[in-house]
Amino acid sequence: MTEELDTAVADSIGGWFRARHKPAHSTTLGSPCANCGEILLGPWCHACGQHSENYHRSLRHLIAEAFESLFHFDGRLWRTLPDLTLRPDRLTKNFLAGHRAPQIPPLRLFLITLLLVFVTGSIHTNISSFRVGDHGQLVASPNATPDPNATAEVKAQLADANCQVEQALPPQALSIYRATSGWLIGRLKAVAGDPERFLLILENWGERFAFLALPMSTLLLSVLFIARRKFFVFDHAIFSLHSLSAMGLLLSLVFVLERLAGTGAWLLLAAPIHLFRHMRGVYGTGVASTLIRMALLFMGSVIGFGLIVTGLLAVGLTSMG
Repeated sequence: MTEELDTAVADSIGGWFRARHKPAHSTTLGSPCANCGEILLGPWCHACGQHSENYHRSLRHLIAEAFESLFHFDGRLWRTLPDLTLRPDRLTKNFLAGHRAPQIPPLRLFLITLLLVFVTGSIHTNISSFRVGDHGQLVASPNATPDPNATAEVKAQLADANCQVEQALPPQALSIYRATSGWLIGRLKAVAGDPERFLLILENWGERFAFLALPMSTLLLSVLFIARRKFFVFDHAIFSLHSLSAMGLLLSLVFVLERLAGTGAWLLLAAPIHLFRHMRGVYGTGVASTLIRMALLFMGSVIGFGLIVTGLLAVGLTSMG
């Protein structure tokens, strides 16, 4: 897992704990702030912003509060998830209308869901043959040896394909092809000799590239609803965060069911139904208009996803050098 995503999610989860206010352990109003000495007028110092909570408490209180925070999350988790899965339009409309305190912030929800997708999706990945290097890169362990038979077979296939392509190309394009094909063929041979390392590199970079789904979705929605002047880019971004979070939860559930029961892909049929209700409820479009926009959004997403995958493969092949 990339350090950037882990740090962001840890900070987001920490927000749940920081958001809880314990009046029983707060400093008495009118007393000086422990940080700057300003007289306290509330639970937060108006001069430096430090919380007035008193952290000197017994171990019993600390354990009790840890479990309460873990399973309560200030109530926002249990109010957000039902709306996200069953009434996504209400969740988005409430946030845009200013009713934001009762729900988990959309960006925090998206980050945690993104991490959950990669955790559940990597269940089948075997990382026993690799370790993390000093600079965060994946390197093979001493006992990891590539398959020589697979490497020789792929080399022969690549050589045959390369000869056929060179024979078919005109002389003007042959020099350009030879200048670029050497790099690609070398990387493909490395992938054939060590495919597991290549998959782990893709997973490692995939978390960063997956975040590109947010601006891509926001841009597509901005184009699709450009005629509706009451919606702004911010509104489309919130819609995208909630929609992508719901799809992430659904995909994580599919991964878990595939692992435990061997089946679960059928749950993906709920994705278009969820998107239809979400889009129609938030934007107030008709049935036909919603379906047309969903089709256009799907086509745009396929193109955008293809570009993201292409970039991910290029980075993965480069890292195999």
